[in-house]
Amino acid sequence: MTNKSFKIEGMTCASCSRAVERVTGKLDGVTSANVNLATEKLSISYDPSKLRVSDIKNAVVKAGYKAVEEDIVVDVDRDSKVKEQKSLWLRFIISLVATLPLLYISMGHMIGLTLPEFIDPMMHPAAFAIAQLILTIPVVAVGYRYYIVGFKTLFKGSPNMDSLIAIGTSAAVVYGVFALVQILQGDASYTMELYFESAAVILTLITLGKYFETVSKGKTSEAIKKLMGLAPKTATIIRDDHEVEIPIDEVEVGDVIVVKPGEKMPVDGVVVSGITSVDEAMLTGESIPVEKHIGDTVIGASINKNGSIQYKATRVGKDTALAQIIKLVEDAQGSKAPIAKLADIISGYFVPIVIVLAILSGLAWYFIGGESVTFALTIFISVLVIACPCALGLATPTAIMVGTGKGAENGVLIKSGEALETAHIIDTVVFDKTGTITEGSPRVTDIITADNISEDMLLMLSASAEKGSEHPLGEAIVDHAVKMDLQTEKASDFKAIPGHGIEVTIDGKQMLLGNRKLMVDRNVILDSFEDSSDRLANEGKTPMYIAIDGSMAGIIAVADTVKDTSKRAIESLHNMGIKVAMITGDNERTAQAIAKQVGIDRVLSEVLPEDKANEVKKLQSEGSKVAMVGDGINDAPALAQADIGIAIGSGTDVAMESADIVLMRSDLMDVPTAIQLSRSTIRNIKQNLFWAFAYNTIGIPIAMGILHIFGGPLLSPMFAGAAMSLSSVSVVTNALRLKRFKPASK
Repeated sequence: MTNKSFKIEGMTCASCSRAVERVTGKLDGVTSANVNLATEKLSISYDPSKLRVSDIKNAVVKAGYKAVEEDIVVDVDRDSKVKEQKSLWLRFIISLVATLPLLYISMGHMIGLTLPEFIDPMMHPAAFAIAQLILTIPVVAVGYRYYIVGFKTLFKGSPNMDSLIAIGTSAAVVYGVFALVQILQGDASYTMELYFESAAVILTLITLGKYFETVSKGKTSEAIKKLMGLAPKTATIIRDDHEVEIPIDEVEVGDVIVVKPGEKMPVDGVVVSGITSVDEAMLTGESIPVEKHIGDTVIGASINKNGSIQYKATRVGKDTALAQIIKLVEDAQGSKAPIAKLADIISGYFVPIVIVLAILSGLAWYFIGGESVTFALTIFISVLVIACPCALGLATPTAIMVGTGKGAENGVLIKSGEALETAHIIDTVVFDKTGTITEGSPRVTDIITADNISEDMLLMLSASAEKGSEHPLGEAIVDHAVKMDLQTEKASDFKAIPGHGIEVTIDGKQMLLGNRKLMVDRNVILDSFEDSSDRLANEGKTPMYIAIDGSMAGIIAVADTVKDTSKRAIESLHNMGIKVAMITGDNERTAQAIAKQVGIDRVLSEVLPEDKANEVKKLQSEGSKVAMVGDGINDAPALAQADIGIAIGSGTDVAMESADIVLMRSDLMDVPTAIQLSRSTIRNIKQNLFWAFAYNTIGIPIAMGILHIFGGPLLSPMFAGAAMSLSSVSVVTNALRLKRFKPASK
């Protein structure tokens, strides 16, 4: 079997992706066909002995779309996205420029505005109607794609949102032209039965919505490019006892690589010479650099902090941890199924049924009822106008536009309507620990002193000693001393003891700062400080022993502290009936300590960066709808794998681009806010769809002349248009109620 990916051009909604899946899935030799609407990709598995690539492309073309092999799509895709955004914005501006005066002419007299005499409906009805038609033409012209795609998919039996727009606005325009013809023939009663402005407003709003949708799409390739940009382009290897710089592509397993302070590791490997500390935060999310000795593994793209090392390459190219993360992001995003829109499902049945009913009712009155052609045409147009699915087409996008706008107002950037829709079904939220639940940078939390020294003195001496160190624990102590306005003293005879701590002389005093092993090696008696150290470690803190002239002076504990809002956010989620889990690379003891502080239900500890997405998958396999909240590059695959990925605004660009929702204020209280907003929006959309559909289902039989058969009134197109307008107004008004939404943090 062969697996291939194609870029699908021309898709606009979920029913488009279903149509492509359906036609390709039916091809002989195909075992699976999956279309991702968000990334506009078709992933297909097929037997090459039974099927050629050209057959797949032809099937997609017959369905009304275009397939391009993905390996051909490089920066061309990004350029086409930019071009499409510019095109949509220009179309919106042209539509807006024509629609505003159209609204003034058609509705101005109703609200007391005075129209120029030459287009006054009372004096010159024909000019009044022609002016509206002239202003409607450019709006329809720039929206030509809705009609081409909408009618094409309609005729192929797979109507989509464009079909709704095309049939709805066409009905309004066609009736407007019909009314104009009646006016030109001297029947001025049709002057107030022009519905050109309805078509123009709908097309303008939909174009604006399409523009925002296009802006939010296509983030995947940018995220992947940024991931690829992390790795250095060259590597320095040892060849014949000389250092030689070669392109990273030429590094082979077994090569010995030299990395100096400040440089990035080109590939994965094992240290064979030297000692250093390595900043792996870009990949692991953990803020504290990891000390590396001979035999320790290093990860490609991590940063060498302070020592020169040599290491042997063990994984290169597609096998490196970074390459695996890139693949996981691509796979997880590629496997995301598109969300079926309720409006699309309804339109699949509703639009063809309405057209058939309009034709049948018109013909029935002409042939069976013996009425005139004008009467039959009036019935036909009345059915189309009252059933015009403008409100149905507006039901989802208006609520989503208001919902996403309200989210942005509260610091919650929701990238798409799909994300806003999906968030309401979330029942489990998984938080990354470092930088998400915690601050992401170590701080001093506890100072325990011996009887003969004060806290300030111990902190001042420790900060004086650590000024010469680059270790992040030392930096935390120095920062704390600065906050306390303590003046440090000059240190001498500074000596770093790798893996243990430091030795330094201050004001004639010999000081040792480091871990328990350093104290034991120097025969320092720990006494009760050992119990304090164990207690602090159980609380998830890192204790640093300090000895002066061979005697214990105290302990300074440093930890990545919990954010102020973490506990409140988790309580809010619990109140909403949502389970909360935490995922971290930390050891079990530290993870449990943090979980206890904030009320986490489930702890997933000692999870490797590349395994985070698998942990999310496991939760999904248990039937959970999962939201993943993270900030590091290592979180990107899990963010993509989750039903909803939520990135912290202060996190990495790649995490933010892999996510569906970004919390711009980096406030965890915005997680429950995002889910509450989604629930409110979905409720609003369902209300909109109900009312939009209710107006049509009640109005259609009346428009078909059911009442007229029994001697009742015939519904004129004017009243049909009023009902249509009322349904659109009610939908938009209902959507605007979302503006009253109050976030969880208030």
